[in-house]
Amino acid sequence: MSEDKTLSRTAGATVVTLVAVACAAGLADALRRRRERTRARTPDHSGPPAPRHTPHGTPAIPRQRRTGPHVEAVPLTDAERDAFAVLVRRFGEGG
Repeated sequence: MSEDKTLSRTAGATVVTLVAVACAAGLADALRRRRERTRARTPDHSGPPAPRHTPHGTPAIPRQRRTGPHVEAVPLTDAERDAFAVLVRRFGEGG
């Protein structure tokens, strides 16, 4: 293998490694700051509240608050429901 290919592979691997380390450091810093904010909110300082976990064991992202209008629904007649079903079938068939 020629030297230029070896050099470019080494440089590429170095760059990828540095980016991965920077991302890990940023994530660690963000988690540390979040932990500090949570402790500051706890009045008795008995420890941070237990994090919510998803079934996979990762901390859950809190749900967003609703700021838009309320969801509206309009009841459909049987004929409208059938016409909609026909349209869905047509789009599903690619027609």
